[in-house]
Amino acid sequence: MSQGNFDPTSGWFNDAGIFASPNFDARPAGCEISLIVIHAISLPPGVFGGHYIRDFFLNRLDTSADPYFREIADLKVSAHLLIDRGGNLDQFVSTHSRAWHAGASCYAGTPACNDFSIGIELEGCDERTFTEPQYTRLLSVISELLHWHPAIERHAIVGHSDIAPGRKTDPGPHFDWSRVRTDLQAGPTGGQRAV
Repeated sequence: MSQGNFDPTSGWFNDAGIFASPNFDARPAGCEISLIVIHAISLPPGVFGGHYIRDFFLNRLDTSADPYFREIADLKVSAHLLIDRGGNLDQFVSTHSRAWHAGASCYAGTPACNDFSIGIELEGCDERTFTEPQYTRLLSVISELLHWHPAIERHAIVGHSDIAPGRKTDPGPHFDWSRVRTDLQAGPTGGQRAV
């Protein structure tokens, strides 16, 4: 969980696969990043592997590949980061920019969470547990983000379901919040902030 893979000047992770999505815009002037939102996604639903999530965030999803894809073909969405089942990290939007991941949302009385959050997608679904490599990479990524974005308070790591209750359920009942919070609190030696 060392700080060293993230370039705070560009807002990109040095060890991520870079797939620049067109689905982003500027954050409001003076808006400070103060929230991390954890999501889960699989395309088609419940199916893992392949390139469909990446294609979806890049607006090039082949709608003939699965009937479900026709339902989402016109959506323009993205996330800053995606961690696949093997723990591989892809980045679609610089953390300095506003990715389109949260939709209609509210955190601590403040609406429009895209304005002030970083969205991390995990390849997964409500019905399956996440993998050990995903937790390892997620903890590393969050550690870096906390180091470089000090306005993210220790309680401000939430699920999509927390900011869009009734509309979203991810990351779902199998996401181990206790593990994430405990491991981040323990942290490595040398300056990791508690969560």
